[in-house]
Amino acid sequence: MRVITQLATGGPEVLELGEAEIPEPLPTEIRVRVGAAGVNPVDWKTRAGAGVAAVIGPPPFTVGWDVAGTVDAVGRGVTRFAVGDAVFGMPWFPRMAGGYAEFVTAPSRHFAHRPAGLSEVEAAGLSLAGLTAWQCLVDIAALQPGQRVLVHAAAGGVGHLAVQIAKARGAYVIGTASAAKHNLLHDLGIDEAIDYRAEAFEKAIDPVDIVLDLIGGEVAARSLDILHPEGRLICLPSAAAAAALAAAAERGLRATAMLVEPDGNGLDALARLVDDRRLRVLVTETFPLERASHAHRAGELGHTTGKLVLTV
Repeated sequence: MRVITQLATGGPEVLELGEAEIPEPLPTEIRVRVGAAGVNPVDWKTRAGAGVAAVIGPPPFTVGWDVAGTVDAVGRGVTRFAVGDAVFGMPWFPRMAGGYAEFVTAPSRHFAHRPAGLSEVEAAGLSLAGLTAWQCLVDIAALQPGQRVLVHAAAGGVGHLAVQIAKARGAYVIGTASAAKHNLLHDLGIDEAIDYRAEAFEKAIDPVDIVLDLIGGEVAARSLDILHPEGRLICLPSAAAAAALAAAAERGLRATAMLVEPDGNGLDALARLVDDRRLRVLVTETFPLERASHAHRAGELGHTTGKLVLTV
């Protein structure tokens, strides 16, 4: 099978097209013929030697954890899927899943049935970002109807899904993004859009119950200024999480760092939102598998709206 591999960590140029044996599913695993693979910040961070590179070990390795495709084989004990089923999932994270490849094997419960209203390309962009947003807002924050939520980088890969999940759960949602993306955010249902380039968000809005910080750095510290005393800051960028948690503790506020986990139940919940037309995935650009390095270059510019996806 074709696979994107790298022999060293470094810039996008280390990604190269190679070949590998088609894997066989173990008991409780399925093999998926990958039709599309999502591209996420953790992919290019890991490629460069950061991200989860310490977890998966030194090169050679294959990045990628967002996949959508068709079940090609099932291992003994699998009851959730049959050959031919359309699925999407986030297998093995943070261990190596090898998502930038024509075939992937993983436990069946790392996948869910792809909803009919979602194309294969769109589904490839949902798993990792969608589960990140779901686990932050639902599992960690226990978001309730009527609560006020601030999403930083609200038009990005995780952000645009978080906005929709929060609205589906009855929240009042505020998001930061450049002015050019405000119409998109309002189309997604956001209640307030803040142009972070034109005004200080902490001076523009009233206190909130939940802050989903997808940026890090000084944004996390400034977010504490508008956090309700009983609220919670959830900080995603791992490099900034320790400082954010310490700053919150000094002020007697709650802050949580998180790393997304494989979750078949969470994927099923996301699929139901898609079926109910309360969640859609925005794919900005697609690249063929062999142009994975180009996808990484585009992502590293840091201005992507929605998701980037490889077609396999």
